[in-house]
Amino acid sequence: MKTLRKTPDTLRSARWFAPDDLRSSSHRARTMQMGYAPSEWMGKPVIAIINTWSDINPCHAHFKQRVDDVKRGILQAGGFPIELPAISLAEVMVKPTTMLYRNFLAMEAEELLRSHPVDGAVLMGGCDKTTPGLLMGAISAGLPAIYVPAGPMLRGNYKGKVLGSGSDTWKFWDERRAGNLSEVEWIGIEGGIARSHGTCMTMGTASTMTAVAESIGMTLPNASSIPAVDASHIRMCSESGRRIVDMVWEDLTPKRILSRQSFENSIAVAMAMGCSTNAIIHVIAMARRAGFDIGLEDFDVASRKVPVIANIRPSGDKYLMEDFYYAGGLPGLMSRIRDKLNLDTKTVTGRSLGENIEGAAVYDDDVIRTTENALYHEGALAVLKGNIAPDGCVMKPSACEKRFFKHTGPALVFDDYPSMKEAVDREDLDVTPDHILILRNAGPQGGPGMPEWGMLPIPTKLVKQGVRDMLRMSDSRMSGTSYGACILHVSPESYVGGPFALVRTGDLISVDIDARRIHLEVSDEELARRRAEWTPPPARFERGYGWMFSQHVRQANDGCDFDYLETDFGAPVGEPSIY
Repeated sequence: MKTLRKTPDTLRSARWFAPDDLRSSSHRARTMQMGYAPSEWMGKPVIAIINTWSDINPCHAHFKQRVDDVKRGILQAGGFPIELPAISLAEVMVKPTTMLYRNFLAMEAEELLRSHPVDGAVLMGGCDKTTPGLLMGAISAGLPAIYVPAGPMLRGNYKGKVLGSGSDTWKFWDERRAGNLSEVEWIGIEGGIARSHGTCMTMGTASTMTAVAESIGMTLPNASSIPAVDASHIRMCSESGRRIVDMVWEDLTPKRILSRQSFENSIAVAMAMGCSTNAIIHVIAMARRAGFDIGLEDFDVASRKVPVIANIRPSGDKYLMEDFYYAGGLPGLMSRIRDKLNLDTKTVTGRSLGENIEGAAVYDDDVIRTTENALYHEGALAVLKGNIAPDGCVMKPSACEKRFFKHTGPALVFDDYPSMKEAVDREDLDVTPDHILILRNAGPQGGPGMPEWGMLPIPTKLVKQGVRDMLRMSDSRMSGTSYGACILHVSPESYVGGPFALVRTGDLISVDIDARRIHLEVSDEELARRRAEWTPPPARFERGYGWMFSQHVRQANDGCDFDYLETDFGAPVGEPSIY
């Protein structure tokens, strides 16, 4: 039997409801006004359910029902559930990018927990930025919290072919541009590529980040990859509701769960999954919220040591997340890289990571490979540095053609997305497969918000010649479902005067992935001359949240968090009990 650390009188919510004074009387009266009897909440853990459901977020469409399953579990365990809606961040709908609002969600989640009479939280997310946003907020708030992933959608299907959201969108769009697909065929693909609610079923940012959430110990075991429409997902939701009540009694806060080793585990798992490049930005931000100095070097070290063993598109060539779950899911994968993990790290179960994966098995050796039969023995991600990106840039070697691992080519520079989009469709564009397409002013401040523009389209002229990959470089991001020889997250970004701003069309750029080097073949003297001529671009915002974002967002290599939200900013944050 577990030793309960808390008693009803020490619950945080008791400070709202228990005292015999006027203000607490008002709290009780207003709760009764909503139809709740005192016996439903007095002396019980009050559990916030932060729900990112909305009518325009297909990834979270089922959360309208799943929240009731979470509530059922909370009630069964003797807690009192309250649903608190938060910004939904529908990845495919929000412009210019949900990344502009990840920190907004993190702030909202933190303040929802701080300001309400709650003792613990269930975090309902899954669509790309909701996982890091909710976890960043919960880490900073400091209350017991458990994460409920939305789960991936079912496999896509068109005329008997299995489709993967995102990855096959880009592939077939090139065929459409090349004139190889009719409008009727294209509409058929649109209707078959996303055929249930849930997140992208490729190894995109959504599945990468829910795997990260599980590997740092913030979800129930095997929760991260359950298909959204599987009955197991319903059971996981109710079990998460039951578990958070016990976590409150145990005072099992993120601070007691997370360690530097937790985040090192998440990086190793991400590499083995063939993760989204976006994992770098989000894991850095989450770790620094928790007070741990995770950086680009941690990812590069792991990429040299941890093989890619999940055969999931786009790094893999065949399978999708539904296959991964039924092949053994994340516990199965972690069981095959046990020697790369710290198995003593804590989890929301109250047990260690090692205990959680004890007995885990793999049921399909082609979906989850052995380390000896890895898809790639190293190279899920690579961090490159050089005079064009002194603070680093990132690439996904496992999802690009090997001929680009060492390449020198002339730059073709675009200063904004609209001009790039217009130019790549011109038949007279002066471009060859050896060119390196450059898009700049698309970073955290320049985008604004660092949109997913990094998978620049192959120029139509080349697509019609059969070209399907070429080197592309930007200070933006790309979707985790994307693939190709894309160099991303150039830091510092061009908008704030990083060396990337000094590149000109025709300059030669050399890339050497094995050496982790990228170099602009221009003399220091010439770069100094260009620096003297450079003028800052106009401000993106002059008011509101966008202005605040621009004033305080960090660069990509620092996780793009707001400077004033990191743990080392200002005076130490007090415990939640002071609120």
